[in-house]
Amino acid sequence: MKLKFYLQKIVMEKAKEIKRKGGRTLKDVPEEIRQQLNQGLLETANLMEGLSVDFPLLLKNTLNHSLSSDVQDSLRNLGITKKMETMALYLVKKGVSFEDIGTHPSDTLRGWAAYMIAYSPNSNIEEKLKAIEPLADDNHFGVREWAWLALRPYCAEMPERMIKLLVPWAKRTDNFRRFASEITRPRGVWCAHIQQLKDNPALALPILSNLKADPSRYVQNSVANWLNDSAKSKPQWVKDLCKEWQQSNIPETLYICKRGLRNC
Repeated sequence: MKLKFYLQKIVMEKAKEIKRKGGRTLKDVPEEIRQQLNQGLLETANLMEGLSVDFPLLLKNTLNHSLSSDVQDSLRNLGITKKMETMALYLVKKGVSFEDIGTHPSDTLRGWAAYMIAYSPNSNIEEKLKAIEPLADDNHFGVREWAWLALRPYCAEMPERMIKLLVPWAKRTDNFRRFASEITRPRGVWCAHIQQLKDNPALALPILSNLKADPSRYVQNSVANWLNDSAKSKPQWVKDLCKEWQQSNIPETLYICKRGLRNC
């Protein structure tokens, strides 16, 4: 399997030499691209290409596993995050290790690995965070999203503990800092809200305070979205926080606050 993955990586690296934007709709994804995605030979260029992937076919082509017809039928009625969860649960039950696919050339398989880490029955949250580090820092935008989305339920379940564990992440590289921001957003995207943070956003200040003048626009936009989320429940808290932050007159902070207050 390692040799197969190595050969697939060579194909993928060659494909990267030809950059593409990806189609705007499913119909815009060329059949040749679909075939390469379903063979695990190519990374997706955008979300639409990710949605075009045939999960059962990709599973068969890369891991030689076949989903039962009832599971395939259920997949057709699920949204993308539920599909990712379903595939991860299947692989965990089949005894596949997330390490087996965590470095696969297919970003979709690496996304499955993220959810496999989340559903691993033999690890605690500290171990899950450690295991997911390579995926949180992946070179593909989609895998980085799956990484925080996979562990998001733990943040909703025990936000104070997660915030404490993620404070060091808020002092690391761009991707880790953004992970710490995205996973703790009170409302988030494609995921359940975190009621405790909606009611008391100040709980996340140990993370936000480290990011209020972040040099990365990638992180700045995430922090601004965090504040915008919070403003829907606690607008005055966000206004007061931004008023305090803006006193520094740091350009990065001013940008974050302006975007964070856009709906206030």
